[in-house]
Amino acid sequence: MALRIIREIGDEVLTKTAKEVKEMTPRTSRLIADMLETMYEANGVGLAAPQVGILKRIVTIDVGDGPIVLVNPVITETSGHQIGPEGCLSVPGKHGIVARPNEVTVRALDEHMQEREIRGTELLARAICHECDHLDGKLYVDLVEGELMDDDAEETEDE
Repeated sequence: MALRIIREIGDEVLTKTAKEVKEMTPRTSRLIADMLETMYEANGVGLAAPQVGILKRIVTIDVGDGPIVLVNPVITETSGHQIGPEGCLSVPGKHGIVARPNEVTVRALDEHMQEREIRGTELLARAICHECDHLDGKLYVDLVEGELMDDDAEETEDE
């Protein structure tokens, strides 16, 4: 495993659409392991492959219940509404208020290419939406209500 460089806002790779993963190769397995290591080292709760410069539809998430790997995720259902602070490892030192669904169902493959469906609420729902946005070249800064704030102005959880 190795730490990857997290791409930051302004990097063109963050605006591109990621490509579907067709098979799990040793290289893709290493990418997933590297993403988890990089996410934990950066104290994040989520990381998408484009954030480390790889245009593959892979996200890693851990909101405190252990790592979740989603390959080719598709959000199939949303409900409810939450508004709260959101940050991003690709937008260091900033956060903003973003509206997201309070419950999300996502269908994806795991790191063994087995189908799975996950239902997330609150922070997990927010993280799933946030990371899936990265796969489509979107950053949370486009959804912020009001202005971006400096992290030292208010505590928030980074992505």
